[in-house]
Amino acid sequence: MVRPKSPHPTAGELEILQILWERGPSTVREVLEVMPHERAYTSVMSLLNVMFEKGLATRQPEGRAFRYTATHQPEHHEGKLLGDLLTRVFSGSATALVARLLEQSKPSDEELAEIRKLISEHKRRQ
Repeated sequence: MVRPKSPHPTAGELEILQILWERGPSTVREVLEVMPHERAYTSVMSLLNVMFEKGLATRQPEGRAFRYTATHQPEHHEGKLLGDLLTRVFSGSATALVARLLEQSKPSDEELAEIRKLISEHKRRQ
């Protein structure tokens, strides 16, 4: 039985999206050249084809290859993934999510100061 495709990017797809966001439109070979660990050409090509089918990337023919472009900016995916995580794992509780995040990430004093600043700005906007 074929597993249904996730509407969210998988770990491998996110890795490729990071490359497309940093480099801009790229061919399979160009993506492969900057991947942090070795992958087969056909694996990267398959991932990019799935990403195209899922609407995560567009492609334009370029000679015998395609040049792929990320469909959305990182913020789009961050928001969707975080919203999904908030709902499925934390039952919609921002407090629980932030508590776990602080516990897991062990932010520095500078990061905590920045977080406080973001909370203050958020309060002012409301």
